[in-house]
Amino acid sequence: MPEQAGQDVAGAADDAGGRKEHIAFLGLGHMGGPMAVNLAKAGYTVAGYDVVPAALEAARAHGVPTVGSAADAVAGADVVLTMFPSGRHVLDAYQGRDGQPGLLAAAAPDTMFLDCSTINVDEARDAAQLAREAGHRAVDAPVSGGVVGAEAGTLTFMVGALPEDFETVRPILDVMGKRVVHCGDHGAGQAAKVCNNLILGASMIAVSEAFVLGEKLGLTHQALFDVASAASGQCWALTTNCPVPGPVPTSPANRDYQPGFAGALMAKDLKLALNAIQSTGVAARIGPLASEIYDAFAAEGGAGRDFSGIITDIRDKSGK
Repeated sequence: MPEQAGQDVAGAADDAGGRKEHIAFLGLGHMGGPMAVNLAKAGYTVAGYDVVPAALEAARAHGVPTVGSAADAVAGADVVLTMFPSGRHVLDAYQGRDGQPGLLAAAAPDTMFLDCSTINVDEARDAAQLAREAGHRAVDAPVSGGVVGAEAGTLTFMVGALPEDFETVRPILDVMGKRVVHCGDHGAGQAAKVCNNLILGASMIAVSEAFVLGEKLGLTHQALFDVASAASGQCWALTTNCPVPGPVPTSPANRDYQPGFAGALMAKDLKLALNAIQSTGVAARIGPLASEIYDAFAAEGGAGRDFSGIITDIRDKSGK
């Protein structure tokens, strides 16, 4: 029986004939590159492509076969996996632009289009509809876990798909992640991602404000951490990605806020959440403010820093 929405799934298997799928992997950046490496190590036939030459070179250096164009990658592929910066990139790649044919036209009939980008919910649904109208199948499966999770193969995938398509891609996702959740139909994976990151962004701001307030009130970082981490203030932003050095030695705060999860990416994801809030008419107040705060943080030098670096912005604006 297929997994129901919201349940965790695990386990991987080859297809009925014992052959692993041929995967066209498009988008070999900080996240996509390590994901493609893990698929190649697991025995999948991978044809990688990226418009950035350095990304292609890095992928080849780590054992991922690369090709000269997206069309070359898609030729003969059972699965076309995309990891792009925005929904516009996904839709343009699917449909083609400037008179050039897109991926949907280049792929063989009934190809599985697996998009792991983080994009607007409506864009994910549009992409799935385009794929299905072209005679293909489609799944949206955005990820959580950052570069460290991509390298370690411990990502979380939030999946929007028909049940039978979810079962098809599950073994592939299991290679790249440790947690795979079928959230519902097309677009549901993106919906889960924006809701999760809305919680994450808002909670990091609250945790950071609390630490700066604690500093003003004479609390040590460790004292506040020891109380809040074992009380009702406990959350991932505190116990895993703590924005001050010391209490959580593995947090980016101990590495001068090297990401991790960059401020620019948090700003992007909160903008996606804001778009969803506006399109649904939710009477949200904290989400839009969190989006505004991270937009300013990214624009004022925080784009390449870990998103927990927001504490330095709060501290600077709080005076001595």
